[in-house]
Amino acid sequence: MSEIKWLEVSMFVDGELAEAVSEVLSRYVSGGVAIESLDITQDPEGIGEISGPLRVCGYLKVDGELEIKQQRLEEALWHLGRIRELPETHYKPVLQSDWSENWKEHFKPIQIGKRLLIVPTWLEIEEGDRTVVRIDPGMAFGTGTHPTTQLCLEIIADHLSSKRIPLNAEGEPQHTMIDVGCGSGILSVAAVKLGIKQVLGVDLDAEAIEIAQQNAVINNVIEKIQFGLGSVSEILAGKFSLRHAPLIVANILAPVLVRLLGEGMGELITPKGRLILSGILEEQAIDVEAAIKANNLRLIEKRQVGDWVGLVVRKSDYGEAISLE
Repeated sequence: MSEIKWLEVSMFVDGELAEAVSEVLSRYVSGGVAIESLDITQDPEGIGEISGPLRVCGYLKVDGELEIKQQRLEEALWHLGRIRELPETHYKPVLQSDWSENWKEHFKPIQIGKRLLIVPTWLEIEEGDRTVVRIDPGMAFGTGTHPTTQLCLEIIADHLSSKRIPLNAEGEPQHTMIDVGCGSGILSVAAVKLGIKQVLGVDLDAEAIEIAQQNAVINNVIEKIQFGLGSVSEILAGKFSLRHAPLIVANILAPVLVRLLGEGMGELITPKGRLILSGILEEQAIDVEAAIKANNLRLIEKRQVGDWVGLVVRKSDYGEAISLE
């Protein structure tokens, strides 16, 4: 019996476009979307930081629906290209035995800030000075390659290491976090590995919840994380184990952040707690900052990587702003 053939769809993009292109591909391809790091700076031990383009790829099954799926994919990419110019789309036929291994060849560990190391699941590596988070780059919904994910991870790590969120009686960071729009679960998993004792991660995509649970199992932290289908309104309604936390994170597109702030996302923050917002393009930051002010919250920190902005927020009616320099 001959092997089923697939049509590989790939595009070489920078970090800012990678997740937008992968989101479009994920609507049409089978088995998720891979984001490969093809050009990285490596140290003598083989640990790398992304320094070049990323290759985003997925696979269309060669069957009676191939032509219409390819046409719809090209139309969706055309519309995305009106927002920002896209490079050429590459197509290549592959066999069933090849497709799941094609993207593994070049992916290396990725350093995030000073404390984290994102490692592909198949690579054996000893945990040294950095905390290792294992994420399968073949899964969609966030793998640590996008600037917004890296920015959010850095802020989480910095706030936990410097005890910038409220402390418990033992002088340790309070032990809960809520991850709104958890995607792959990378933020939730990293937070637990950095010391958070209990996390709630929610998303509106059932496949994302399944992938997040798989990644939590891979990292041996599933017993400390509850993943569920929903968003801010479901959390506030008491559907999940947590209704409030001293650390809230949301790495979502800016228009969604504005809407969620209006739906009461700030109400999730405990007194003296922090809300970390990421996924914000520089030109969209003014809209998010206006929504922060309109919802009785106060901006206390702003970071930027390239065109992407991360914001740290607290309740404006609880004391003065704290310098986080």
